[in-house]
Amino acid sequence: MDRLTAQQRHQNMAAIRSKDTKPEMIVRRGLWKRGFRYRLNHKRLPGHPDLVLRKYRTCIFVNGCFWHGHKCNLTPDPSPKGEGRIDLESSECCRIPKTNRDFWVAKISRNKERDKEEQRKLAEMGWHCITVWECELTPKQREETLESIAFTLNHIWLHDHSAIVHYYPEQEEESRQMPMAAEDDSV
Repeated sequence: MDRLTAQQRHQNMAAIRSKDTKPEMIVRRGLWKRGFRYRLNHKRLPGHPDLVLRKYRTCIFVNGCFWHGHKCNLTPDPSPKGEGRIDLESSECCRIPKTNRDFWVAKISRNKERDKEEQRKLAEMGWHCITVWECELTPKQREETLESIAFTLNHIWLHDHSAIVHYYPEQEEESRQMPMAAEDDSV
């Protein structure tokens, strides 16, 4: 049974935001401070990514651990009544509520499936996807996570913009050992 009245529960749920959340603001400030520029909630891309870095062809999703089922394992329900049903196991950062459990399991599993589908579509379009979880932005891990994102973005840029190296077959003259200009001929 819910400890809150219907009106209180409605106010709590209405106060939950989908944009400008605290974890998203932490990532935005950290990337801006490191010199990365981005667009917010791009409407033309599947899933409306939280941050879009066009220069890097990268989308960053900042996910709440509860809403997206971080580290929650989807398992088939072993009970005889639950044939065909899927159950979620709680994790250290995502605890599935005991009240109205079927609703929450269905909702979180749908969110996980939708996230995978959106990232698959973005990959088909040639975009890189980075998912940052709320639990990775705790004060102890925050700087490490932001540095990891910056490293990944730089690695993506270098990989996408690297020079193409063409190898050519070795010719006879090249196989002979030639003295260097600074060496004496006694070798």
